[in-house]
Amino acid sequence: MGVPAFFRWLSRKYPSIIVHCLEEKGKECNGVRIPVDTTKPNPNEVEFDNLYLDMNGIIHPCTHPEDKPAPKNEDEMMVAIFEYIDRLFNIVRPRRVLYMAIDGVAPRAKMNQQRSRRFRASKEGVELTDEKDRMREEIIQRGGYLPPEEIKERFDSNCITPGTEFMDNLAQCLRYYVADRLSNDPGWKNVVVFLSDASVPGEGEHKIMDFIRRQRAQPNHDPNTHHCLCGADADLIMLGLATHEPNFTIIREEFKPNKPRPCSLCGQMGHEIKDCQGVAREKQGQHDEFADTMPAAEQEFIFIRLCVLREYLARELTMASLPFPFDFERSVDDWVFMCFFVGNDFLPHLPSLEIREGAIDRLVNIYKDVVHKTGGYLTQNGYVNLERVEMIMQAVGVAEDNIFKKRKEDDENFKRRNKEKRKRMKAQQQGPAFMTTGQFAPQALGRRDRPEPVQNARYQACDMRMQSAEQHNKVPFSYLR
Repeated sequence: MGVPAFFRWLSRKYPSIIVHCLEEKGKECNGVRIPVDTTKPNPNEVEFDNLYLDMNGIIHPCTHPEDKPAPKNEDEMMVAIFEYIDRLFNIVRPRRVLYMAIDGVAPRAKMNQQRSRRFRASKEGVELTDEKDRMREEIIQRGGYLPPEEIKERFDSNCITPGTEFMDNLAQCLRYYVADRLSNDPGWKNVVVFLSDASVPGEGEHKIMDFIRRQRAQPNHDPNTHHCLCGADADLIMLGLATHEPNFTIIREEFKPNKPRPCSLCGQMGHEIKDCQGVAREKQGQHDEFADTMPAAEQEFIFIRLCVLREYLARELTMASLPFPFDFERSVDDWVFMCFFVGNDFLPHLPSLEIREGAIDRLVNIYKDVVHKTGGYLTQNGYVNLERVEMIMQAVGVAEDNIFKKRKEDDENFKRRNKEKRKRMKAQQQGPAFMTTGQFAPQALGRRDRPEPVQNARYQACDMRMQSAEQHNKVPFSYLR
């Protein structure tokens, strides 16, 4: 899970933190696949020391993907996970450490969240199935065409939980995979691999952060170590900043909104299940050779450079004429702490603070105004000074009235614009007010006695059958007397 809209806001405000990854592809020669030589310098012109993989962000898309056909069995799932890790290793090319962390037994708060999320997903799945059955029956009664339902063995994603047989098989397969790569791939030769499977308690990202902190406490730690963390959660950005490592990068899949998905009834693109008309599928290719293929492009990766984000924050959080010495690292801790009021997995955010409304910028401005009165920072070594936080909250409370007033005005303006839009669309459909209707309605020249062209022969045949059935079922009035 992550913080909704946080990454979108961050990438728009600080666009230079995003860099697209360059990836080398393997080649084929005479039918033999030649893998990428990962011992060569990184094509992204940066050398990474440590690579950390939050494995649950890899397991879920590999076992039940959304943009391509799902694996048929557990063996194909394992192969997909191995290929995904190989691709990440090819892009990052770590030279010292590879740390793979699978979610273990989670804290109580996380368990409650997972339970509510899974119950909600199960309920929505039942509702979707009922809606599909109802739509299928309506379309068939209208004479539409739908392909026969395929009975597929559905993968239960609830088995991606500590203590299940699937997770035990996954841990064994990952151990085999690591042993194979260490023996056969020269790029893995000098890399130390850590595998923390589901038997180790704690979430994967928290295991990774604990490992980084332990490495920082070692006497032989290199402060110039370049870390790279793979994960799609937005809170990883906050965790990466909280480590105070000068060289920290996050790699994740590039987010592309509004990706087209096929209709779950007819399997065609361009409409949703509620708009399905049951039209027969057009032939794909000259001999329908592309009938079962889905238009899926390979997902690209991006780097989020936290070192650049730290430079942005240093410019934004620097304050002059403070009654105490300015410490950038402590101001970063305060910035991360204030982001908890805007969105967090386990803490309800304040109703007046929305990321889409610029809540983080508002909090930073309040923080810079109030910090002269607080006489110090909000946090110190992981502990919060509640008296200083209370002063921040009082300043937020003063601005809440204006926030709610503006939100109400925006909502009323949105409703007014929608109402005007509906009026305009209705007027366009009805035509001009002076346009006559009925037998005096204008008609195209030369088309007065010609029938209208058939748009959908299947629908028109269905309407003709329904009209004839109604005429046969009518009872004469004389019979009722």
